[in-house]
Amino acid sequence: MKGKYKAIIALALLFILLPLALLLTIANWLPTLAGIWLPQGTRIAMEASPRLSRGAMIIPDLRYLAGDCELANLRNARLSHPSRWRLHLNELTLNPDCISKIPLDDAAPAAPRTLAEWQSMLPNTLVTIDKLNVTPWQQFAGGLRVALTPSQQEVHYSGPLLAIDAKLKGQTLELQKLNISAFEGMDPIELAGTFTLPRVPNGLPEQGRITSALRIPQEPELINVELDWHEDQGALTLRKSRDSEPLVSLPWTISQKIFEINGGQWAWPYQGFPLRGGLALRVDDWQQGLENATFSGRMNVVTQGRAGKGNAVLNIGPGKLSMTNSALPLQITGEAKQDALIFYAVLPGELSGALTDPQLLFRPGALLRSRGRVIDSLDIDEIRWPLAGVRLTQRGVDGRLQAIIRAHENEMGNFVLHLDGKADDFMPDAGLWQWRYWGNGAFTPMSARWDVSGKGEWRDSAIELTSLSTGFDKLQYGSMLMNKPRLALEKPVRWQRAQERASFTGALLLEAGSTTFTGGSALPASTLKFSLDGEDPSSFQFKGDLHAGKIGPVRVMGRWDGERLRGNAWWPKQTLTVFQPLIPPDWKMDLKDGNLYAQIAFSAASGQGFEAGGHGVVKSGSVWLPDNQINGVDFVLPFRFSDSTWHLGTHGPVTLRIGEVKNQVTARNITADLDGWYPWSDKQPLTLSNVSVDVLGGKILMQQLRMPQRDAALLRLQDISSSELVTAVNPKQFTLSGRLTGALPLWLNHPQWIIKDGWLTNPGPMTFRMDKDMADVIVANNMAAGSAINWLRYMEISRSWAKINLDNLGEVSMSASVTGISHVEGKKNTVHLNYTHQENLFTLWRSLRFGDNLQNWLEQHAALPGARCQTPGEACEETQ
Repeated sequence: MKGKYKAIIALALLFILLPLALLLTIANWLPTLAGIWLPQGTRIAMEASPRLSRGAMIIPDLRYLAGDCELANLRNARLSHPSRWRLHLNELTLNPDCISKIPLDDAAPAAPRTLAEWQSMLPNTLVTIDKLNVTPWQQFAGGLRVALTPSQQEVHYSGPLLAIDAKLKGQTLELQKLNISAFEGMDPIELAGTFTLPRVPNGLPEQGRITSALRIPQEPELINVELDWHEDQGALTLRKSRDSEPLVSLPWTISQKIFEINGGQWAWPYQGFPLRGGLALRVDDWQQGLENATFSGRMNVVTQGRAGKGNAVLNIGPGKLSMTNSALPLQITGEAKQDALIFYAVLPGELSGALTDPQLLFRPGALLRSRGRVIDSLDIDEIRWPLAGVRLTQRGVDGRLQAIIRAHENEMGNFVLHLDGKADDFMPDAGLWQWRYWGNGAFTPMSARWDVSGKGEWRDSAIELTSLSTGFDKLQYGSMLMNKPRLALEKPVRWQRAQERASFTGALLLEAGSTTFTGGSALPASTLKFSLDGEDPSSFQFKGDLHAGKIGPVRVMGRWDGERLRGNAWWPKQTLTVFQPLIPPDWKMDLKDGNLYAQIAFSAASGQGFEAGGHGVVKSGSVWLPDNQINGVDFVLPFRFSDSTWHLGTHGPVTLRIGEVKNQVTARNITADLDGWYPWSDKQPLTLSNVSVDVLGGKILMQQLRMPQRDAALLRLQDISSSELVTAVNPKQFTLSGRLTGALPLWLNHPQWIIKDGWLTNPGPMTFRMDKDMADVIVANNMAAGSAINWLRYMEISRSWAKINLDNLGEVSMSASVTGISHVEGKKNTVHLNYTHQENLFTLWRSLRFGDNLQNWLEQHAALPGARCQTPGEACEETQ
């Protein structure tokens, strides 16, 4: 019995310990057992044995190898069966390149072959993988959820760059959603559709058709995708609608060694720059995996612009694409045209590095050129970009960057600019780009030549101009000529582009030689220092000081808004003598006393030119001229300057007040107002008004003078003292007392006259006395006139009237009629005197020999008293 009990106990221990032993040694025997079902040349390996935990089997790791290549690697698998099989994996890594290591004809005889056979073997299973990696596309890693039944299989995949929802029933695969975020900053590419899989899932079916839809950011509607094939050839077509021109048409053929696209066509009608072209691509040894395949091909791009059609060709390979180190030669040759621009390219290069981090290196001879019109007025004669040695990577541009531009602007002039620098993994607002630049050109609006040079860098989001020197040989605009203005940096100009700390700062120095104006006035050599402070070059404020000899400092401040320069300038109160250089030398005017201050607002913009407005004030000014002294000058000049036209008197008229003017005749209390435009026109006249001056004991007045002149300006003389006039002229041959009143119609633009039909008269009594020596000489020289001359030695004039005309050559003609009483040797006689005189006023004004002229007239025209007056110029008869 003991032997029997021992056998029972041994059998019980066997049933207890055998499963435990099998479980503990599963890592050793399971790979061998699984090899019966696995294709020849493949195996599984486990480093740690599975274990049971709460009704589930835990598999810490499992690797599936094809030869020495690891096809799959799973971590921390949990298998359970509450109501259906559930498999949960923390991580699964797949390497598709290892599939090529599996022999095609070495599958186990018992292994299923058709898709239906595989599906019939599937248990009701739910597979969840927290992280699925497929090398070498780790960037598309994500979570996978698979629900399996023999009749239907569902797949749900979610990752940051890839999302898939799909359902398989028999041979029909319904792709509910496929989102691929292929390019940063662009919406994901969406793919949807229904596919028919081959009966045996080891290759393509002999024939078939797949239709689907694809979403691209440029097109609001889904793009129709069609894939048709028959045996070893087919075609892929993408189009917006069934009847529209295809966006992509790629006929392809495939064999055991070669995959080829030949005669492919593509079109890109988006973003206002339509492109089209052809594509040919050949992949040799494609079944040997990406690392062993050889790529070659050709793609051309046809562009259309106002300059015609352009054609550029991209030649590809032959070369290799690799996940570790690609070596694929590329070359772009040809031209492209957009609007009125033409680009010419000869760009040999090579694609290297891993596909996940590709690098494009341009070889010697790489050159990109362009010419044409950028905007309506700017013509690019040529731009050259030498690109040999430049490297493009995902991090940016690396290498020497150069550019040469020759261009001309129809109104501004022509110019040449050179740029040379070094880039270090540079992209806008990332990396480093250091440069220097130089150039020269013409500035046609101001008849000038200019040059520029400097250095700078773009480091991450900050652009800094570290040196600058630019200037003109001159600036000539209207009546202004500025000599050799030049701009340089006082402090580097720095533009921080990051939005959270955007700033634009710097300081500049503008120096210029003397500035001259038509007429001989000049501004001494000037210096303007100003600082910049703002957000960017299209929005900043400036502030500075202007010095020009002893003038200044003039404070300047304003802003630039990207289109218009606006500012203000203030002249502080300064003595008038510092502005002596602004007075033309031929005026022979010396500034002796007084103060001046002014304020100006200005703006400048393309198409507008320069505009300015403000006012200037002179207080208590004193000016000396060779023949005059002008004292007590108060002058207010409100103005606006625009389009080479001065508008004087914008807020009230230009006012001039002068205390006195000392000359042979002293004038006091001079007033004048000016209002209007210069140069003047019929629509924009210039008006001089409120003219008044106290002179010769009376007043000279003028209400208004309008330019261009249509009516005579009436110059009125009120109570002018003839004795003061004679004293000022200082003739020794006669004296005159009494007052004169008159009116002189004044013309400034009449084709003949300056004064037409002017008149003078005496409102009260006047006396005339002839010098005794003068009268005696006349009597001695002309006995016939002697008696008449005696009656003119002393005369009391009761009435006089003179008519005056002055032409624009200076010829003055005067006809006068005088009635008075002569007193001679105690006798009184009434005398009527007619007097006609003609002389060049300009010559007369220089000589001031009024007495000699009168003496000559009296010698020739005097008559005895009692003679009857005839025509002017004849002797008059005496009347008792």
